[in-house]
Amino acid sequence: MESRKTILVVDDEPHILLGLQDALEFEGFRVVTAATGASAVETHRRERPDAVVLDLMLPDQNGYQICEQIRVSDPTVPVLMLTAKSQEADKIRGLDSGADDYVTKPFSVGELTARIRALFRRAHRPNESANLQIGEAMVNLTSHTLTRKNGAEEVLSFYEVELLRHLHERAGQPVPREDLLKKIWGLESNPGNRTIDNFIVKLRKKLERNPTQPTHILTVYGFGYKLVP
Repeated sequence: MESRKTILVVDDEPHILLGLQDALEFEGFRVVTAATGASAVETHRRERPDAVVLDLMLPDQNGYQICEQIRVSDPTVPVLMLTAKSQEADKIRGLDSGADDYVTKPFSVGELTARIRALFRRAHRPNESANLQIGEAMVNLTSHTLTRKNGAEEVLSFYEVELLRHLHERAGQPVPREDLLKKIWGLESNPGNRTIDNFIVKLRKKLERNPTQPTHILTVYGFGYKLVP
């Protein structure tokens, strides 16, 4: 029998922590919790969870700092950040600190669960190539790393790898935003959802010579994105 996936939930509000624990356990996950940054890092080290749900505002550290600490020892664990802030800059900062996704409070437990389950639906694909050549960079789908021509290496998040994987499968063709949201995040598209756009910005910074004038990850206005390897 397959063991249950473990999720670390970090929040300093007891009613939210308990509510998320109950909801996720009802969905079949094993849940461990923490209410401070220090205990979150220690619990992650001890439990090695399959995913982390991390509140941005905690009494001793903020979510950005905690995420960065977790990433040092575990660069590929999916991290979903919970935030009451809706400003674009705050969300981008969260993604830059190593978070894979964000959910703005108040949020639907159903949406959160769908995002978590989207991470675990990805089984190992034994017949696919482990590497993607994009421009002068080599992306390893197994190790979640990007290696530049000069040998410099950078870790990619789960969602960055999945975006590149799906775009590469249809290289040279426009891919609708709706398809990417549905296949990667398990969500329906809506005009206010900037999740994909934020990840595209991050990937362009890592892949493009000039991120403001991309030559590999192109925007198809009013439709989606196209990858030109």
